[in-house]
Order: sequence, then structure tokens, then C-alpha cells
Amino acid sequence: MTAEHARQAERTERYDVVVVGGGAAGLSGALALARARRSVLVVDSGRPRNAPAGHVHNFLTREGTPPEELLAAGRAEVAGYGGRVTDGRVVRAERDGDGFRLTLAADGTGPASDASREIRARRLLVTTGLVDELPEVPGLAARWGRDVLHCPYCHGWEVRDRRIGVLATGPLAWHQAEMWRQWSPDLVVLLHGAERPAPEQAERLAARGIPVVTGPVAELETADDALTGVRLASGERVALDALVVTARVTARAELLESLGLAPEPVEFGGLVVGSQIAADPVGATAVPGVWVAGNVADVQAQVVTAAAAGLKAGAAINADLTAEDTRAAVAEHRARVGEMFEQEAWEERYRSRPVLWSGRPNPQLVLEADSLEPGRALEVGAGEGADALWLAERGWQVDAVDISATALERAAAHAVGRPGAESVSWIRADLREEPPAEGGYDLVTAQYMHLPGAARTELYARLADAVAPGGTLLLVGHDPSDLRVATRSALVPDALFTGGELASALDPDRWQVAAAETRTREVVDGDGNSVLVRDAVLVARRREDA
Repeated sequence: MTAEHARQAERTERYDVVVVGGGAAGLSGALALARARRSVLVVDSGRPRNAPAGHVHNFLTREGTPPEELLAAGRAEVAGYGGRVTDGRVVRAERDGDGFRLTLAADGTGPASDASREIRARRLLVTTGLVDELPEVPGLAARWGRDVLHCPYCHGWEVRDRRIGVLATGPLAWHQAEMWRQWSPDLVVLLHGAERPAPEQAERLAARGIPVVTGPVAELETADDALTGVRLASGERVALDALVVTARVTARAELLESLGLAPEPVEFGGLVVGSQIAADPVGATAVPGVWVAGNVADVQAQVVTAAAAGLKAGAAINADLTAEDTRAAVAEHRARVGEMFEQEAWEERYRSRPVLWSGRPNPQLVLEADSLEPGRALEVGAGEGADALWLAERGWQVDAVDISATALERAAAHAVGRPGAESVSWIRADLREEPPAEGGYDLVTAQYMHLPGAARTELYARLADAVAPGGTLLLVGHDPSDLRVATRSALVPDALFTGGELASALDPDRWQVAAAETRTREVVDGDGNSVLVRDAVLVARRREDA
């Protein structure tokens, strides 16, 4: 990689999710993701389908809101939760490992230029909508969304009881006529390429009082910026206040097609009326990591349903990212756990600080061993030597074992001049690989010598075997409830145990359990505060005849 490429890589923006399309679906999805504390960028080309319309309808609590006001409010809400919205257009998208690399044109036009920038996303939500392909009638496109209409639920109330014409370009016109009759009795069908209705359909129209006029329509007529009617090719004029058309609806899917997602035809009554991208109920497509919502995936979606679809997709994307984050955390955790109990990790830990432990013997050892008759002791996880030296001062012959050579060097240094120090043998060993001699010790003690799961079970069984008949096994560790204590937050759950769990592994014919319990004690945390911690304690005597 050249230096320039390296600098470019550093400048690349990275997001959990990039939302392509800033309409109701895209902003709703972005809002859900931003509230889920995901980094999210909305890229909007500024081409909302409903831009020509004066108001949004059937959106509960937002009825009659101008589209631009709704989108402005949505942008502000997304930004309020830390999401970003930028004007522009995604001109290129390609796989980048498990995510995507996108090129944005800041001006919203054409191919990438000097003004473009590159971003990366773990997931994509595409809400680019659709394009309405209108019949080619002079004057029609200019009136689209104003008094040239397509959806009775979007516009019917606004033209109720007025003069409405249905431009019949195909068989779907009969369905439109019957629907629009609900909003006005003054309705007429204008044949414009469609064949005359079959007898049964003609009867249905006649029953509802809907006349059929032979076309085609030559042009629309207006006055004072309002539709007044249409002129037919015959020269006849039909007075109208609104004209209903059937627009072919085509998904804006160029970006999706570049990722391998081709639009599928949408049929109505056996006729292809448009295209959309196939997705499951939450918007997931056949391409991993790509979701869709709104009209690009549902040609019938109105603003409120598009917003709902965006929410569902946003929640699904967050769930997918959460699963990926968890998988990564588990892999990292396994790697960390796999290393943290090995020699090199302990060497690094000891080297990182001049003193790791307090220098005082562990309290449970003092409590349990103070009354024992001295003999031969195995002290496992000797660390910097405090427990071994305490035992030696009381007459024990101690084998002090630790996996860290650095720890044992410190322990030996601490032993200089201490009473009984000559009774301690400092032994560097990994008892998982070099188990102690069976039946060789009157006391085997392991204080906070944690290993995960099966490794701990196997080692503790070997430590039990090392106890001589009549001897004592003393195992102390962090109780699982200590995970709630801030000073114990770095503990590995699988390495914790209770005294009862350890006792259950002992053969009652060989062992008499004196204590298997949790003991609470007070310690001072790093901030100088007193906190309660809980020790898991097992004290067991090996029977004389075992």
C-alpha cells in the first residue's frame, strides 16, 4: 500500500449501517438504529416519490403534513440520536470482507468525481423507492400529484364529490373506476388504449352509474393552474377536476442490481404493473447484509407502512449486528481465556507491576491452617510467596509451586532473612502437565488458583490425590456472586466455583468435608472504598483409612 493509499484508508468513514434513501422508510430505519446506539449514515439523493404531493395522508398524528416537513422532522430526530444524514448519491457499492465499500457523489449526480468520498458499512439498508412511469399524454406529467392522481386512499378525500376521470390504459382501469366511485358519484372512464369493457364489466360499471367515453385523450386542459378537463382526439372536451391514471411502478434498484439483486415483476389481476425487490418480512434480501424497506420492496406501501417497514428492517439489522458482535466477543473471549492462564500471560502480568499482591497471607489459609499440626505442605499458585512463608514460619515444610518464574524470583527475594525460609522449595511447574506426587502432603492449599471448566476439575482432582491420609485439602476461590463486584469485573465466569461444587466432586468414602461454603469479607477497592467480596471455601480431611 502506498503512503497515499494509507492516508486515504485512514480518511474512510466507517459505519455500522449505511441507509441509502432518506424517505420515510430510510429515516425510520435510521432512527431505530441510532436509538440502538449504532453508527448510522443516511445518504439521500433528494428525489422523494411524493415530492409533487401537497400533503401526507393516512399517517396517524401526521395527517395532512407536507412531505418536506415530515422528512425534515425525521432528519432532525435521527440527528438527535447521533445519526448522520448527508445529501448525495451512492454511485458504487461492492463487497468489502463481511461488509461493504461505498462511493458517494456529494452532488447527487453522475459518476464519482473529485467531490466523491468512500465509506464503509457493516450492513446496508436500501430504501431508494420507485419511479412512477406515467402515460405519455401532453400536460399530464406536470399535474402529477396535484390533480393527476393514482391512489384513492392518498387523494380521494381531497377530490370527493368532484368530477373525476379514469384514464383507461389497460384492464386495471375497471378496478380503479369501481374504487374511486366510493369518493365521487361524478365519475367517467376515458378509453385510452384499453379495449371496451367486456359485457360483465360493462354491467358492473353501469350499475354504479359510471359512463365510458371513447378516447384516446389528446391533452390535458388547465386554467389558473388547475385541471379543467381533457380534450379527446376527436376534439370533444370532457370537463374534469381530477384525472386518475395507472402508472407503472419500477423499483429504483440500480445499486441493488450491482450487488446481485434483480427486481422481480409485480402482478395485479394477471397483469405486470411494476417491479420490486424480494425480501423476507423484516426486509432481509437474498444477499447477506443487505436489507430493503419501503416502495423498493413493496410497490403498495404508503408513507406510514413504509415507515413501519423501515422500523422492522432497522430492528432486524440491529439484531443481526448484535449476533455478529456476540460471535466476535465470544471468539475474543475464548482467545483471551486460552492465553490468560498460560505461563507467558502470567509472566507479563508480573512484569507489568513491581508488586502484584499485598504481601499478606490469604485470610482463609490463616483461619484454617493456624490450628493444624505442621507437616509437609503443597502451596499451589504461590505467587510472590506470602502464603508459603507464613506456613514456613509455623514449621511447615513447603513446596511452593507457581507457573511464573518471575513470581518465584520475587518470592525467593522476599524470603531472604525470613524465619523458616529455608523450609520452602520454590518450584516453577505447570501442575496440569506435571501433577504432584499422590499422597505426599499433609496440607494441599490452592488460594484463588482459577482455571476454566474441565481444566480446573482435572487439576483439583490431582490436588486431592496429593493429600496424604489424615491430611487437609484447602481450596479457596472467588465465588460466582463476586462477578457483581466492580473489583472482580475481570473475572472469567467459567473459572469461578462454589464450595459446594468442589465438595460434590469428592468421594465421601475417602473424604470428610469440614466446610463447603461462601464466606464474606471486606476489602478496599482501587478507589479506596470498602466493598464486600465472597470467597468460595472447601475444607476437607482425607480419611485415615482412604
